[in-house]
Amino acid sequence: MSLTAPTPNALHEAAEEIRAGGVVVMPTETVYGLACDALNPQAVRKVFEIKGRPSDNPLIVHVLSIEQAKSLTTSWNDAAEKLAQAFWPGPLTLVLPKAAHVPSVTTSGLSTVAIRMPRHHVCRALLEACGTPLAAPSANVFMGLSPTRADHIDPEILVEVPIILDGGPCEIGLESTVLDLSGENPRVLRPGAITRAEVQAVLGRPLGDAPPGDVRRSPGMYSRHYAPRAVVKIVDEAPKGEAGLVFTDAAHEGQVRMPRNPAAYGSGLYSALRRLDQAGHEVIYVEAPPTTPEWEAVNDRIRKASGTS
Repeated sequence: MSLTAPTPNALHEAAEEIRAGGVVVMPTETVYGLACDALNPQAVRKVFEIKGRPSDNPLIVHVLSIEQAKSLTTSWNDAAEKLAQAFWPGPLTLVLPKAAHVPSVTTSGLSTVAIRMPRHHVCRALLEACGTPLAAPSANVFMGLSPTRADHIDPEILVEVPIILDGGPCEIGLESTVLDLSGENPRVLRPGAITRAEVQAVLGRPLGDAPPGDVRRSPGMYSRHYAPRAVVKIVDEAPKGEAGLVFTDAAHEGQVRMPRNPAAYGSGLYSALRRLDQAGHEVIYVEAPPTTPEWEAVNDRIRKASGTS
């Protein structure tokens, strides 16, 4: 399957495929997603099958507007309104009590639904053309690296999907921040580009975290996820002769110098890991980033890639 420029004709064909119960690949500002009609149970099952995704891992539902988001939940609360006004469209997912018409397969049998309003212009154009919310997990084999470019999508995915909309490199490169608003106290289920501090500033109160062993109300809550085939080891300093992600000058072509800015690091993380993985390195040494709050999302993804989260 060749990649397709997101022309009006291609968007029309992609929307027709989705309305017919099919699956396409679309870009978002975070990562590329495997998109289908979130309200069509058969289409959603196809997404699970293509990814090899376990049924207990709920999908994020992408919407075009706040009104569309409200239609998917029984409780659009004050926190949801404040956060949507502050950060949507953007890389923030809100977990809320689900409306009855949202299929159980989309939410993995949970009473909650994860909702996001993306800002990528191609994704939004497809949402408008489809006229329905889209379930769109990352377009990778389950637990693999999320693709941040169309040409990084796994071959196993490509053979299963008729249309891949190429929207260029993803701006953010890490999956969205996920907040659970279904209980009394808001909780961070997955850190992302929207930081804890930014959310707390809007809500005016601190955020909790998902308790260990809690039910998975969000994608990305497995201890190992977003991982290359190679073993990832987090170290203070990468061995000079080994492959890895470093903060100083790369010692050889098996090392990638990473930026010291957390947003820029996150944008390039998956591409850097993919490059070293595809080069055949069995172990990738990743120099530990700072542990300050603005690095929370990057550290989360590196821990998950190493299986130490």
